[in-house]
Amino acid sequence: MDNALALLERHGSESRIIAGGHSLLPMMKLRLARPEVLIDINDLGDLSYVRRDGDELCLGAMARHRDLLNSHEAGTLFPILHDAERVIADPIVRNRGTVGGSICQADPSEDLSAVFAALRATAVIGSSKGTRKVAMDDFHIGPYSTAVGPAEMLLEVRIPVQHGSGSAYEKVERRAGDWAIAAAGAALRVEGGSVSYAGIGLAAVGAEHFRCARAEASLLGQRASEESFSEAARLVSESVNPVADQRGPEDYKRHLAGELTLRALRRAAARAEGQGG
Repeated sequence: MDNALALLERHGSESRIIAGGHSLLPMMKLRLARPEVLIDINDLGDLSYVRRDGDELCLGAMARHRDLLNSHEAGTLFPILHDAERVIADPIVRNRGTVGGSICQADPSEDLSAVFAALRATAVIGSSKGTRKVAMDDFHIGPYSTAVGPAEMLLEVRIPVQHGSGSAYEKVERRAGDWAIAAAGAALRVEGGSVSYAGIGLAAVGAEHFRCARAEASLLGQRASEESFSEAARLVSESVNPVADQRGPEDYKRHLAGELTLRALRRAAARAEGQGG
């Protein structure tokens, strides 16, 4: 890892990291990325893990999608992770693509970015000067832009464990493995029938930082009910800013974002109830 960081520092903005390559290579083919130097980090096995550390689930940046999908602990703690991984691309991509590569691409339609937003994950970024932690809200600066600097590398994603919580992810796509037309993830902690934590992550619909803070706030302290979930879904539809394209017009995507949020909230609440929340 030290050698990779040294190379990044030496070559600066002219270099790019390559691991699975499923994010970077398509961008290079489209001339959206033109690095002079590629730094292959596939041998950095110490960044390939999915493990619990106290009250956090830790995902190494080099963990493959298949590693996350195959992790029983990850799926038990956060069912939303397995929900999302099952609809990310296809087995070929999941076998090679990495967690770090996915969120560092910062594509507005990227599934794990929405999931980590809902779960209030934290990114650990390293450089030759040490490490720093960045909340997911601050990690994504904008489309295809993150807080990772030219001489830095994403090392890990840490997700706080919410006891008595439930989570779920819903996605609509034109065909299996495609980018989402719209997608929504929900994470809830329910105590005494009332919502004490709410996270709503959104992909492909122009949500700021992949979240809808208004909808999340509307749920706190409310009963975990169809009424409160419907209101949150309505706020999502009002708040998102989708772009009309070949996948559909703006109005359709707004409606879809709300409907998928409602479905995700229902499933997250049912799973929270199953955890004894």
